[in-house]
Amino acid sequence: MTAAAIYPGSFDPMTRGHVSIIRSGLVAFDRIVVAVLRNPRKDALFTIEERVEMIREEFADTPGIEVDSFEGLLVDYCRLKNARVVLRGLRAVADFEYELQMANMNRHLEPTIETMFLMANDAYFYVSSNLVKEAARLGGDVSRLVPDSVASRLTKKLGR
Repeated sequence: MTAAAIYPGSFDPMTRGHVSIIRSGLVAFDRIVVAVLRNPRKDALFTIEERVEMIREEFADTPGIEVDSFEGLLVDYCRLKNARVVLRGLRAVADFEYELQMANMNRHLEPTIETMFLMANDAYFYVSSNLVKEAARLGGDVSRLVPDSVASRLTKKLGR
């Protein structure tokens, strides 16, 4: 049996911080499912299909990475994928309170699922998808904060 973890998120867009968490997770897990959340309440810049494609491009040569999308409860998706661990990244103290609430809710809904927190690489601890989008919309160079394929798609999408 291989150890699997689910790394859920909106990934709109994926940042180098996300990439760092995924690569660090491969130290502990044989398989990581990067699960893009379908959240109709969020006004996303990229479609689900675009986000899945960008993540697949980034990890095309990396064994053990699966990319998928889901909607609904994360614990239901974990059961579907036969995974008992949710992988989450922490950037700063501000992330911890929200992530702890989510981990405890997931534990309440499904006691057999654990949440593992990994610290983001210190080069990217301040980076979030929202900050990247905002800086890019305003003409800022975010190319060092996102994978190359994401940078080119941001440029194309925002017409810069």
